[in-house]
Amino acid sequence: MRREGEMGQRRRKLKQWSGGMKGMIGKLIIAAIVLVVCTFSLFSSRSTLRSTTRTEINTEELWQTAQSDGWRPSSAPRSDWPPPPSKTNGYLRVRCNGGLNQQRTAICNAVLAARIMNATLVLPELDANSFWHDDSGFQGIYDVEHFMRTLRYDVRIVESVPEIHKNGKTKKMKAIQMNPPRDAPISWYTTVALEKMKENGAIYLTPFSHRLAEEVDNPEYQRLRCRVNYHALRFKPHIMELSHAIVNRLRAQGRFMAIHLRFEMDMLSFAGCFDIFSPKEQKELKEYRAKNFAPKKLVYDERRAIGKCPLTPEEVGLVLRAMGFDNSTRIYLAAGDLYGGERFMKPFRSIFPHLENHSTVDTSGQLKKNTNGMLGSAVDYMVCLLADIFMPTYDGPSNFANNLLGHRLYYGFRTIIRPDRKALAPIFIDREKGRSNGFEEAVRSVMTKTSFGGPHKRISPESFYTNSWPECFCQMSAKNPADKCPPENTMETLHSRLESEGVSDISATGSNLTVSGAQR
Repeated sequence: MRREGEMGQRRRKLKQWSGGMKGMIGKLIIAAIVLVVCTFSLFSSRSTLRSTTRTEINTEELWQTAQSDGWRPSSAPRSDWPPPPSKTNGYLRVRCNGGLNQQRTAICNAVLAARIMNATLVLPELDANSFWHDDSGFQGIYDVEHFMRTLRYDVRIVESVPEIHKNGKTKKMKAIQMNPPRDAPISWYTTVALEKMKENGAIYLTPFSHRLAEEVDNPEYQRLRCRVNYHALRFKPHIMELSHAIVNRLRAQGRFMAIHLRFEMDMLSFAGCFDIFSPKEQKELKEYRAKNFAPKKLVYDERRAIGKCPLTPEEVGLVLRAMGFDNSTRIYLAAGDLYGGERFMKPFRSIFPHLENHSTVDTSGQLKKNTNGMLGSAVDYMVCLLADIFMPTYDGPSNFANNLLGHRLYYGFRTIIRPDRKALAPIFIDREKGRSNGFEEAVRSVMTKTSFGGPHKRISPESFYTNSWPECFCQMSAKNPADKCPPENTMETLHSRLESEGVSDISATGSNLTVSGAQR
């Protein structure tokens, strides 16, 4: 009986203990749930606080040059760079196709190709007729004497292939025509092209657009490209004078911004951005695309959602206003014929009424008298280069915008406003659907992520011609020896080496290949 009593007592204690444990576990579970909810609420409130934090852009700072972080442009050689040998492997002719700025990159590649092959470069031919319908040629746009003198330490350049005297007859040396692969590696030039050159004495590369790989391992080759692009390629004196006159006229009224408004038929057709236009205009754009570009299925909504469409003039105005620019801002428009006309420009003009272009500012009348399209493009290029701020609205395949981005970086980190169309697209789409709350704050949030023209790492697909940092820049107090600025007497050293090769009839004066622009 005693044993049965003890067993019952044990059962009651076990039951009480079990009940207590269940209660404790229940309390622990409730406590854990409360902790999770509180933690979630805390992070949620912090996230909300971050999203509602106001993003500001100091537009006054944008009117100055970007932060240089101690870097300055320099394309002078920093390692052994022998002058071109007196004996050449042959002559290199190239035909540069496309517009003015596509041709510019081709000229840089031609000089590098000549250096690689130890060839004499014949002054590049510009296929102006196919794009601008004029025949200015290299001599009509660029300062030939300056070009040849600036590159005298790099390549030998002649204005035409030599004449051959044989059997009492005189005739031009015939160049064997070749079609280089797109983005051909250096090895193609040192093997296939060089072999043909040695066999025939001269080769003719045509077409010559994007025919040499941009990314090469040798930084001296990249610096040579910069010497060509930013020092040797100088427009003829009358173009420079007209450009500076326009800039001075603009600057007489204060600071100004230049915008490359790439809202033109060719770019809209290329991008496949049709739906915002009338049925007649859509038909015209589609016909233009079928005639000039490879067939491809393009859906407007999809293209726009991923930022493949150029910004409309109104969208450009909205971005600038959201950034804090007011309607007193003076803007120079570099553009061809705006597609769609005044109905697309009107919203932009209502936000920023102080608009100019090269025709309205050119009081000399040179641009109106001269129907040469390359002249207008050259003037636009110089004005955009010298403007306080430059904004490209479509820098995808636009050689004009890409070259200017690189040139302004090299010219002393001059401010660039570079919209991220992909990040902006959903913001504009929401606005069109009536969801406009927080629109300007969202635009500012996107725009604060740009470098505004300061030094930054080049990441594919960014072009070397858009960003030549770090190869064509140096630091006076560099931690990395490769980034150290070359000696001040680099040009004198190169000249002495050239003279030692028996070439003493070339003037020692030339461009300083280290630029000391205004930086902060």
